[in-house]
Amino acid sequence: MSELFPRKQVMSFVFSLILTGVALTVYFLDMSFAIGMTILLITAFVQASVQLAVFMHAGETKDKGSIYLNIYYAFAIAIVTVLGTLLIMIWDM
Repeated sequence: MSELFPRKQVMSFVFSLILTGVALTVYFLDMSFAIGMTILLITAFVQASVQLAVFMHAGETKDKGSIYLNIYYAFAIAIVTVLGTLLIMIWDM
């Protein structure tokens, strides 16, 4: 019976709840902007990777290398887009 219990999914769900609790404590505590944003960004990326790996089953197929490569590519495009927007609109370059 224990092999039928989705232990990995339940533990990941509990970990996601803990990360959400950490994000809520950042909101309710009076932290500086830099520390709060650093904690929020770290918890957001960790929670997104947990969601992707466990609940969206990204690593369970035989072509998981191409799936992760596409994710890295999308992340790089997002970073380039954000930095390009900052360069043009805010930093006037």
